[in-house]
Amino acid sequence: MKRSVSSLTGKNNYFEDFTVGAVYEHARGRTINEMDNVMITHLVMNTAQGHFNEHRMSQGPFKHRITFGGITASFVIGLASEDTAEQALTELGLDKIRFSTPVYHGDTLYAYSEVLAKQDADRPDAGVVMFRHVGINQEKKTVFTGERKVLIKRRSHWGNR
Repeated sequence: MKRSVSSLTGKNNYFEDFTVGAVYEHARGRTINEMDNVMITHLVMNTAQGHFNEHRMSQGPFKHRITFGGITASFVIGLASEDTAEQALTELGLDKIRFSTPVYHGDTLYAYSEVLAKQDADRPDAGVVMFRHVGINQEKKTVFTGERKVLIKRRSHWGNR
């Protein structure tokens, strides 16, 4: 994915503001800490030892506990939301989710989004946008990719309210 700095960062990104092929670098990063991994992984009842057993993980290929992939996906999509979700009406789907590099406690994640497609919705006040979200760590290694389809407000119907 070609990366370029976004001029989109802000709260008023309606359907009309997205252009197919545009790539946005989102403004914030987020360091993943041990509490994020342990608390959220327990809340969703994931009991995989790779997230909790440092001794066992130290003897394997990763050498340390790894962050649950659901957390990685959530943080990357969350980092993208200031630009891609402020005017969202409905999340329509996630697809092609890939975790390519483990995320460890202390890693800092950043996000980019590419607009893959736009189409009219079955209602006049919104349109559908398909994004590819990419998460990278502080070493610029890709840790997450996924596609997200969202129903987003049209400025022509919602912008003056």
